Amino acid sequence: MPEKDIEAFEVVLRQRWPSFSSEKVQRYIGKFYERQRIERKIVARVEGNHGTYTVSIRVNGQTTLSACSCYKGKHGYCHHCAALAATFLKDPGSFAEIVPKKLEEVQELSELPDYLQHTTIDELIGQLQAKGMTQKKFAEIIGMNTRHLSAVKSSERGNRRFNELGAIKLACLWVLEHFDQFQE
Repeated sequence: MPEKDIEAFEVVLRQRWPSFSSEKVQRYIGKFYERQRIERKIVARVEGNHGTYTVSIRVNGQTTLSACSCYKGKHGYCHHCAALAATFLKDPGSFAEIVPKKLEEVQELSELPDYLQHTTIDELIGQLQAKGMTQKKFAEIIGMNTRHLSAVKSSERGNRRFNELGAIKLACLWVLEHFDQFQE
């Protein structure tokens, strides 16, 4: 992320979290590990009271989308998200910059996990929808209940993972690759 983008990112974080004075927030500032910057998103892990939490903040224009895998962090309104913002503001250089791999750059099977790790089900289903396929039709094709597919998508947004997450992403890729077979 260029320096001016980091500064813009910092401005939005300060607007969303103007104060980090809470004792709960202070406890987690600087305690994050596996810190990453991926375009306009930061992600890290932290040890909480009930296990390890994955925390993320994405900035879209002046809007922030944050999530934590703790029991109350689904929409990013927990102290872990505030602490991640504070950690970034304190030391943005401590976040490793990750350049996501594009699908067309994947040449070998061993490179596929790099692509899938930074691509969401929402993005993949969005590609299917751009071609005219509904989420319901995709679920039918792969033999999945639409409510369960929605639950998997929602859990991914909240930094939680269903076991079948990778398999669903692979199924999306396969359907995208063989899309013409599904035209009625």
